[in-house]
Amino acid sequence: QLLNGHSFRLGVSGSGKSMSAKEELVEIALRTKDDILILDPESEFGQLVKALGGEVLPISPHSSIHLNALDIDRAYGEGKNPLVDKVKLILSIFEPLTENGLTAKQRSILDRCAERVYRGYIRGGYRGTPPTLADLRRVLLEQPEAEAHDLALASELYTTGSLNIFAHQTNVDTDVRILCYDIRELDEQLRPVGMVVTLDAIFNRVIRNWRQGKRTWILADEFYILFRYSFSAEFFYRLFKRMRKYNAFITAISQNVDEILRSDTARLMLANSELLVMLNQAATDREELAKLLNISENQLSYITNVPAGHGLIRCGGAIIPFENSFPKNTKLYQLMTTKPNEKFL
Repeated sequence: QLLNGHSFRLGVSGSGKSMSAKEELVEIALRTKDDILILDPESEFGQLVKALGGEVLPISPHSSIHLNALDIDRAYGEGKNPLVDKVKLILSIFEPLTENGLTAKQRSILDRCAERVYRGYIRGGYRGTPPTLADLRRVLLEQPEAEAHDLALASELYTTGSLNIFAHQTNVDTDVRILCYDIRELDEQLRPVGMVVTLDAIFNRVIRNWRQGKRTWILADEFYILFRYSFSAEFFYRLFKRMRKYNAFITAISQNVDEILRSDTARLMLANSELLVMLNQAATDREELAKLLNISENQLSYITNVPAGHGLIRCGGAIIPFENSFPKNTKLYQLMTTKPNEKFL
């Protein structure tokens, strides 16, 4: 009912932000028929997702699960010209593989090769088997330019090499109602590419849901990680601006407020979110949040050295304190808690 449905949950480790987000997840799962998609960099949500009947996709070089980065159908993107939207993704994948970013010539080569690798599949009515990154590398090697061969060589690790998890056909059902993308085991080399591919899969699920009249909720845990890489940051910001149009809401969760506030893009997203749940904050984070959100000295006391589950909610233009204690003698609490001594053995 607010201007937008995006929200942030902010707090130091142990302040209760994950519990807060999981409570929201449970409410949505049990009270609605909406779909829920989770980006999980720290393997925080798997146990709860499985208990609610959802699926966890461990995306890792060691996993047998594959997501084809080049998956495409008629409804891909916004459905006007699926290939144009897919080329944007391909450029985002190749950008971090080059030392100084893609040149204009390299972008043109990738655009040309993308058209060629998809030509037969699109002419066939998007039926059969879509191409993969390995097919794109093969087409690059067929080009006469040295730059095309350089791009093929740069992509080798991710296409035919040991980090080729996005260069195979998708082998899992990604249409379940509650889906958790567990990206904890993506290392620094693979994470920039992995996050862009995962965000692309999430966005296209949102589009499909919208066409079917379904609402989608997206939970992004450890949100600040997305903004360590310009490629995923830019991609996510585009999603953030467009989600309301497609009846989708983003919940961003983070303990590293300072890192978020250092990013102009993330700072803008935080300022423009209508719902903020602020739990116990570090001193420097309190000062920055006070400036950004016009929080008074009296209100700051509610996010200063307070117990877990206590803090401030900013809803629209109102800021109010809250206390939230969840009953510990329940199975649901044990599924949601992140404290090792409180989990089921």
